[in-house]
Amino acid sequence: QVQLVESGGGLVQAGGSLRLSCAASGRTLRSYNMAWFRQAPGKEREFAAGIGRSGGTFYQDSVKGRFTISRDNARNTVTLQMDSLKPEDTAVYYCAASSGVLSSIRMANMYTSWGQGTQVTVSS
Repeated sequence: QVQLVESGGGLVQAGGSLRLSCAASGRTLRSYNMAWFRQAPGKEREFAAGIGRSGGTFYQDSVKGRFTISRDNARNTVTLQMDSLKPEDTAVYYCAASSGVLSSIRMANMYTSWGQGTQVTVSS
């Protein structure tokens, strides 16, 4: 099983940017669909962005045009570039890996490896 560690969270003003990184160890990420999920206080964990094994990308409607997910299989990393941040983006962000099919990329229960999470706080 792959181990995931997130970094890059923090406090930023509305309209600012943050770059989250997910470093993997134990296995190559090449075999996995990868995603970022987020969980705000009092809310359920939700899909934010995903990238398939071949590089196809998927986004929640509320982050389209503002977030960009990418992967570097050689470095075994996945990155989430977040621009034009809004207070409603405040959440703990989790990196996750799935061996499932691409059509299940938005489904949290298909992910078997999760990072510990990194806090993103956007002030108004």
